Amino acid sequence: MREEEIEKIRGVVRDCVSKHLYSSAIFFADKVAALTNDPADIYMQAQALFLGRHFRRAFHLLNSSKIVLRDLQFLYLAAKCLEELKEWDQCLLMLGDAKVDEDGIVYDAKDGHVIVFDKDAEDREINISSAICFLRGKAYGALQNRSQARQWYKAAIKADPLCYEALECLIESHMLTSEEESSLLYSLQFSPEDEWLSSFYSCLIKKYDKQSTIDAKFKKLENESGSVSGSSMITLANNTDLLACKAEYYHQCCEYQKCFELTSALLEKDPFHLKCTLVHLAAAMELGNSNELYLMACNLVKDYPLKALSWFAVGCYYYCIKKYAEARRYFSKATSIDGSFSPAWIGYGNSFAAQEEADQAMSAYRTAARLLPGCHLPTLYIGMEYMRTHSYKLADQFFMQAKAICPSDPLVYNELGVVAYHMKEYGEAVRWFELTLSHIPSALTETWEPTVVNLAHAYRKQRKDHEAISYYEKALTLSTKSLSTYSGLAYTYHLQGKFSAAISYYHKALWLKPDDQFCTEMLNVALMDECQTGVDAKVELC
Repeated sequence: MREEEIEKIRGVVRDCVSKHLYSSAIFFADKVAALTNDPADIYMQAQALFLGRHFRRAFHLLNSSKIVLRDLQFLYLAAKCLEELKEWDQCLLMLGDAKVDEDGIVYDAKDGHVIVFDKDAEDREINISSAICFLRGKAYGALQNRSQARQWYKAAIKADPLCYEALECLIESHMLTSEEESSLLYSLQFSPEDEWLSSFYSCLIKKYDKQSTIDAKFKKLENESGSVSGSSMITLANNTDLLACKAEYYHQCCEYQKCFELTSALLEKDPFHLKCTLVHLAAAMELGNSNELYLMACNLVKDYPLKALSWFAVGCYYYCIKKYAEARRYFSKATSIDGSFSPAWIGYGNSFAAQEEADQAMSAYRTAARLLPGCHLPTLYIGMEYMRTHSYKLADQFFMQAKAICPSDPLVYNELGVVAYHMKEYGEAVRWFELTLSHIPSALTETWEPTVVNLAHAYRKQRKDHEAISYYEKALTLSTKSLSTYSGLAYTYHLQGKFSAAISYYHKALWLKPDDQFCTEMLNVALMDECQTGVDAKVELC
């Protein structure tokens, strides 16, 4: 058969692959490989077998080839076959004995020399060495060696910043702290034309910076533009991934309504965007929108019955309607499908905590903390459980651990302030509450009103009445429905001897809660004190 005829058959194989006609591709690729015995044609045959899900046959073909140990493409495809067969130890054995350190630097196992990954293909192709590092990470992750998995994922993204999957695994599985994520991103070497990708990655990692910094990142990406057909300009402003990142940031800033509106619009445009779906569920939970949770859960279970997210959505619905036992069952099912799915672990622990089952809640949180070393929330929730049971010293230790993992989350500082207040360390409480307010990334909203009230309480305990009154009044600008604010303001005025003002605020507090014992008793005391003051004044005039 002439070379031109063989080349035509190769074209048929490529066309069959593009049309997903894998049996046809396998048939013709087998004939080409038999005619030429060329390594490139053998690789094409193995690729067709792999795409047709004949993994064992593809591996045998590659492994029997003498070139498999010399050509990285052959080696990688053989290891991918073992990955699909779930033979993880054999997969690692096939990939070789290289070692990696905590910084993602790869060493030769024999001589200890650093392996430098140069671009070995076209600029727009992913470095094969990066793909091999990523596959090693997946194998170690499947073998529950999360430390090695983390290091190989870092090696993969460092070998080629275009290997997005490695970064996605590091972020989604919370393998790195917020500082480690930023440090890794800073260490990546992007080509000049990939600066937009550096900006996009900075939006994907944990976002605890000030609003101006985050807004600048989004604005920079939204202004990125490119041409289509050399004429019309397009931007990333309406890109669903970017808008999902923005929704995630709104949720993190506790702007739940804004987050929900954005995710609702996004899901109309792309109903199957799973990252956006997760943020949408979280916002609906915070807003108590059980109808939306029910509809989302039904659709997800129908479309993705094997995904942890689907059963997590069912758990969210039951949690929202306060059926905690049912919620627990579905959160547990989600964790059994994907052990690194952090929202399900948090939900599982919270469903125990809602019924004051502290031991079971902390067991779930501890498991989450072990599986998700870069996520500070499990440790934070353990501290909250200890605080609820009045174990303030232990609570403080866990809050400090959460602070070490994520030093920018204002909620951590708020909880440290509450612990210090309960331990009667009012100066420390003031410091922590002020740090909380300084770390809030956006403008103060009603969500942070309790922190402002707590700061006022701490100042009052120090008898710094002027500062206390200032923060109570600031709290009133955020919400006029807080009993604690009115009663604290009334009591502070009472301590200053300003009985008329105290009586006025006691009345406002009792309007919110008529049967409040403290305000009822103190109102009577304030009325008596005001009467006594009036009598004393008349005696002086006489």
